[in-house]
Amino acid sequence: MIGCNGRHVHRRLAAKHCVLALALVSGALPPALAQNAGALRARHAALASQLADNPYGRPLALASNEEGERIEGDVHARLDGPFARIASSLQGTGQWCEILFLHLNVKSCSGTQGEAGEKIALVVGSKHDQPLARAYRLDFDYSVVAREPDYLRLRLAANEGPLGTHDYRIEVELVALDHQRSFLHLSYSYSAGFAARMAMQAYLSTLGRDKVGFSEIGRTQDGQRQLVGGSRGVVERNTMRYYLAIEAYLASLAQPPARQFEQRLADWQTGVERYPRQLRELERDEYLALKRGQRRAQSEPSGG
Repeated sequence: MIGCNGRHVHRRLAAKHCVLALALVSGALPPALAQNAGALRARHAALASQLADNPYGRPLALASNEEGERIEGDVHARLDGPFARIASSLQGTGQWCEILFLHLNVKSCSGTQGEAGEKIALVVGSKHDQPLARAYRLDFDYSVVAREPDYLRLRLAANEGPLGTHDYRIEVELVALDHQRSFLHLSYSYSAGFAARMAMQAYLSTLGRDKVGFSEIGRTQDGQRQLVGGSRGVVERNTMRYYLAIEAYLASLAQPPARQFEQRLADWQTGVERYPRQLRELERDEYLALKRGQRRAQSEPSGG
């Protein structure tokens, strides 16, 4: 079998590595959800210095935390664009499938609505081409938790995941700052049981041993930044990937509908290439070909 990084590894261990490394997953403890417009605006003010001066090249702050079984990642980012337009664009299972699909480990995404509410079925696997039957399905409940004239809060929640992981949460808050700017908070978290923690440790000691996140945890004697590794590094990489997906999706809406998908793919890969040490996994042509093939497969009756 080919491992997540393209190396040949033991079949069972590689499968665990791939699942844990792709989990929809800076040093401070990430704050709780703001819960309302005033609290999120206060968060924006408190993060002013980080939004103005950071290594990301944009008004963004990234945090992660691991405590017990719980692993969390948070992105706060200031966006150019009026609240009403961005909030409308982020609501709906179809919109979120377009966002989530950009991640290189997501094979397919579909949204449904029924008596039990709105749901998103996400199929995830290795970064390389892989039959859907060998990937893992995550079933999320989608809900709009709060919707006000200047504040929006969305939640995607899945009770169970691979290898004993559970209680997945992807939550998004958005608040209006003024007529042309908004502030977004993306939070991702899940709990990992014993089997998941052991698989993660195996991955981090082999395929993931040289990978890092974004948070600075110290400096070397010659002044070089030391970046977080381990499971927090995994969470930070994937949190940034999903923020880049939101950013690429929103930007693509300025294009005619027929061009939006290709624009999203190109913008997501461009975003990834800005952080090669953390995020680069596939060459641009590889990523584009992979996603185009997955989109074709998903559109066929036998693809899902």
